[in-house]
Amino acid sequence: MNKQQHNRYQRQIRLASIGEKGQQRLLDSRVLIIGLGGLGSPVALYLAAAGVGELVLSDYDVVEESNLQRQIIHTQASIGRLKVESAKERLLAINPELKISCLPHQLSADELQDQCSKADVVVDCIDNFPGRFLINKACVETQTPLVSGAAIKLEGQVTTFDSRLKTSPCYQCLYTDEGVEGATCEREGVVAPVVGVIGTMQAQEVINVLLGKSALTGTLMIFDAQYLDWQRITLLKNPVCPICH
Repeated sequence: MNKQQHNRYQRQIRLASIGEKGQQRLLDSRVLIIGLGGLGSPVALYLAAAGVGELVLSDYDVVEESNLQRQIIHTQASIGRLKVESAKERLLAINPELKISCLPHQLSADELQDQCSKADVVVDCIDNFPGRFLINKACVETQTPLVSGAAIKLEGQVTTFDSRLKTSPCYQCLYTDEGVEGATCEREGVVAPVVGVIGTMQAQEVINVLLGKSALTGTLMIFDAQYLDWQRITLLKNPVCPICH
């Protein structure tokens, strides 16, 4: 860590739970963020600011005006641009020392598995079940920790699946993929700060995982924005899960 980096991250280095060793670990880490929308925006912004050294951004969508209500990494000038390119520009404006790679296309199963295998942590910030099942499968096969978030209407949830641990459930232990058609923000709506709350929680949990101090492996946190209430639920591994049994 050079003098400039030490100065930039001094507020984190001062924490006994991070210190110089922990900050260097963040700088040496690679995180794959899948989805640069409502959840991916705060995830990417905070990980960039906190000094996670390499971010891989995956999203094949373009910015639309209706995104700007909650996708805070993008601006009015971003409309029509690929989300990954808009996000990259914003992140480098915050922290120009970052290494950022963009994947502006839908990942094939093989490419997804390859990218997961190269990452220290994968962050699921998408809004559809089929994609989440594919991400989960790739993370189980590559034994890559997965920090998963979701938000809809006035509710959100966040958890971590870590297949390196024999006792950790996976996403498919929580949800079956049989005929699932989940709600989306486009159809159901979502209040803007909810995705910010969940995305920020995801960012913190990514840092926790990178530092070997996960708070949510095997735990599902559910947020009710109307009453500002959190519920904490223990998740158990499904002994007959077709993915991680």
